[in-house]
Amino acid sequence: MELRVKYPLMDDREPSSDAGGSEDRPTPLGDTRLTRRRFLRVAVAGGVAVGAASLGYWGGAQSRSPLPTATYTPLPSGQPAVRQFRSVTTPGLRTATGLLFVTPASGPGPLIVDDAGAPIWIHPAPSGKRAFNLRVGTYQGQPVLTWFEGTLNLGTGVGEYVLMDRTYTEVARVKAGNGLQGDLHEFITTPEGTALFSAYTRTPPDPVPSSATQLFDSVVQEVDIATGRVLLDWRASGHIQTSESYIAWSPGNPWDFFHLNSIDVDTDGNLIISARHTWGVYKIDRKSGDVIWRLGGKQSDFAIEEGAGFAWQHDARRQADGSLTLFDDGANSSNPPTEDHSRGLVLNVDETKRIATVIREYDHPVPVLARSQGSVQVQSNGNVLVGWGDQPFITEFSHDGNMVLDARLPDGATSYRSLRYAWNGQPTEPPAVAAEPAEGGSTMVFVSWNGATEVAQWVVLGGSEADGLSPLGSRPRTGFETPIAVPGQPALLAVRAIDADGNVLVQSQPIEI
Repeated sequence: MELRVKYPLMDDREPSSDAGGSEDRPTPLGDTRLTRRRFLRVAVAGGVAVGAASLGYWGGAQSRSPLPTATYTPLPSGQPAVRQFRSVTTPGLRTATGLLFVTPASGPGPLIVDDAGAPIWIHPAPSGKRAFNLRVGTYQGQPVLTWFEGTLNLGTGVGEYVLMDRTYTEVARVKAGNGLQGDLHEFITTPEGTALFSAYTRTPPDPVPSSATQLFDSVVQEVDIATGRVLLDWRASGHIQTSESYIAWSPGNPWDFFHLNSIDVDTDGNLIISARHTWGVYKIDRKSGDVIWRLGGKQSDFAIEEGAGFAWQHDARRQADGSLTLFDDGANSSNPPTEDHSRGLVLNVDETKRIATVIREYDHPVPVLARSQGSVQVQSNGNVLVGWGDQPFITEFSHDGNMVLDARLPDGATSYRSLRYAWNGQPTEPPAVAAEPAEGGSTMVFVSWNGATEVAQWVVLGGSEADGLSPLGSRPRTGFETPIAVPGQPALLAVRAIDADGNVLVQSQPIEI
């Protein structure tokens, strides 16, 4: 059985327009060139390839040239294709610690990549479902990955939420209560073992706009993760007037007058929520559900100083210094734009004087206008990571606004949020290994370990007996899959994963060549 098909790997130059179908020419077995421009493609049913990212911004110029692909053999059967991106970094400036977390809307499911775009963890969504909003939370005192898994309906999600520990074992699955389905826009865990998330329900509107018969009502629920008990069920229609909405009712559809898209716990334990369709950020009493204040929109409780206004926004978060961050889309898909570009925005929200002022804003070097989605995340070193919503960029800035990283998703690809976290993945599944004879009596070995974050080096072992394998060669980890050329063609091969301190993380089971 043929194990793999190799394609030519390009260097870091842009592919020429007269490549002449080089993607279809097999690479010689001994060719192990690796670059940060490498794509990977894994065969799946239907042969669909989906993208994680590819760079399109370099020194102020945008490129849309396609990049070559390569097949990664050791991935378990059924893994989807993923494309890596090459990032642009600014000399002398550093990105924050951690990995990038994305859920490409057209992609396989939750995806973790490094700053060079090489996949660290690939997790396909179940057939017929999609994943959104991958992030790191805490449950029972331990870090967990969380994301929405389900389907889409009228721009919202219909599904549930997955919690997975650092061994990539599912530890909980959270469902909405009171007959509702979880929505894709928000899911966060709390130190109390609860989850806060968004949901939607249809209800008769009051007052009723002309001919409208239903509201698509936004709901904030808080549930106990262990028991599923509903602790909070806040509904926008009970506290927010429909007259605050900037979105018109569309005949034949329920009226999504509010469109909740983020929930955050404020420093006093109350909630801060963002509503895209009212251009408003609201502070909500977590016990009574009462609106404590409105920021922005038609009934703002704050004077909005010059530059501090926003529209169609996402991802409102309270920061440790008291500031408020959000992604100011400035546009949506069904209304004329209110701004000429989107931005990451940091506001000083003076709750005593009731004045909102701009502290800082972050603009993409090539101005972009997002009509949906988006995120702003402050990093531990003060950097700010901006995900540009339906525009295919992920950009990290230093605190004072200098770009330190920029990456571009493939044309048409989006990630609802693009986030960075420090993450230590320790998969229980063993490394995937493939090998094939090469020229001159040598052997090419290909190894990957889906989700492992601590591998610094791979050592290849070989021999004729499983209990008598000895080292044949080694190579530092190079991207998701590492090819290693070793002398001879032993009957059995295995690999060892070594961390930066020289410790053995795992040794694979022997395979026959």
